[in-house]
Amino acid sequence: MLNWQEMSAAALGRGIERGEIDPVALTQAYLGAIESHDAKDRIYSAVTKERALAEAQAAAERARADQRLSLLDGVPISWKDLFDSAHVATEAGSELLKGRVPTQDAEVLANATALGLVCLGKTHMSELAFSGLGLNPITATPPCVNDPDAVPGGSSSGAGASVAFGLAAAGIGSDTGGSVRIPAAWNDLVGLKTTAGRISTKGVVPLCRSFDTVGPLTRTVEDAALFLAVLEGGRPVDLRGASLKGARFAVLETMALDQVREAPMAAFERALHRLQDAGATLEFLRADEVVEAMDLAGPLYTVEAYGEWEATIEAAPDKMFDQILERFRAGAGVTGPQFTQAWTKLHALRATWEARIAGYDAVLMPTTPILPPNLERLMTDQEYYVTENLLGLRNTRIGNLMGSAAITLPTGVPSCGLMMLGQAGSEERLLRLAAAAEFLLP
Repeated sequence: MLNWQEMSAAALGRGIERGEIDPVALTQAYLGAIESHDAKDRIYSAVTKERALAEAQAAAERARADQRLSLLDGVPISWKDLFDSAHVATEAGSELLKGRVPTQDAEVLANATALGLVCLGKTHMSELAFSGLGLNPITATPPCVNDPDAVPGGSSSGAGASVAFGLAAAGIGSDTGGSVRIPAAWNDLVGLKTTAGRISTKGVVPLCRSFDTVGPLTRTVEDAALFLAVLEGGRPVDLRGASLKGARFAVLETMALDQVREAPMAAFERALHRLQDAGATLEFLRADEVVEAMDLAGPLYTVEAYGEWEATIEAAPDKMFDQILERFRAGAGVTGPQFTQAWTKLHALRATWEARIAGYDAVLMPTTPILPPNLERLMTDQEYYVTENLLGLRNTRIGNLMGSAAITLPTGVPSCGLMMLGQAGSEERLLRLAAAAEFLLP
């Protein structure tokens, strides 16, 4: 029998379609893998066994009747613990929300269920999604597939781990400053950051509503394209014939290549050579608006996050990890006029950025400048925590600040990703480019 835990979601769906894979047996295999895994309690916050088996049984009946709802009908996946799921705790990795049980599914979960996806359960995450490291001493810190002593990336930490360790065919996460792309990169997965507003966040626990986005962590680009369609209830982009010949890429020099450590830089340069060999043109690009936008990140993120959570946090601040609490409270010192002025300036910077990259198919950079940091040192060295958290988030946050769509691909070097940024709404173009690139990189 094929190892289902190593197959892409699309391959599993095709196996179901051909009658070679029974959705119930597939779901039982995943549930069994979860149950027997040493780190199951660090990856899953809740396993929804009854729901999963009921959905798998319905998928099996549809398959027998030749009435499948989508290619992924019957494929089991995980959901980050900030997507509401009816009658199952959704606590966003925080003791502040302990016992929070929604009465209905988030809209994206409902969309996926309507197309036959099987919900395996909820995955652990960084506290209230406000860290890119994946470290959560309050609930759980999932493992990194490439280094047992390191953090896995966040805030969709359990989502990435669930896929990387073969405990889900795909994981659904959210990305406010890199929270899909960082765990995808550090666990050698594909991560799609969608344009803000493209996919519904109704029923998703918020961090910064202006920047929050929903996206999948998958084994392949094809899977990412299929899940984009599932999450928004649309049709997947056609990836057939995707090619890099004649593609024009910009390599962002401004900020994105500063302080990049040896392994990520070597992986990035190797990837660039392979894209060129496949017929792509590369041009180095400077963009001062990126620096200006990054200077606005602190006020914009912290004010909105603290405004969202101030009452809840200040009612029980002792329940929070001190580093996350400090980040939230940083928003208290920014005035209303300063916040408004920052947004006005960011809109202007975004217009400059969009005009600058309009002639390129995508902008390239290392997904993160660093490898996954050491977990124990993060807990004992505050300066290390702050440095690694900000540097780990730096490149991915460029995409959020500029309103871009983005995708990260494995490069074949462990925990080193290649990121492609495009204009707002350019997910389909990025997916085709990524589909052409993914076979060149490992």
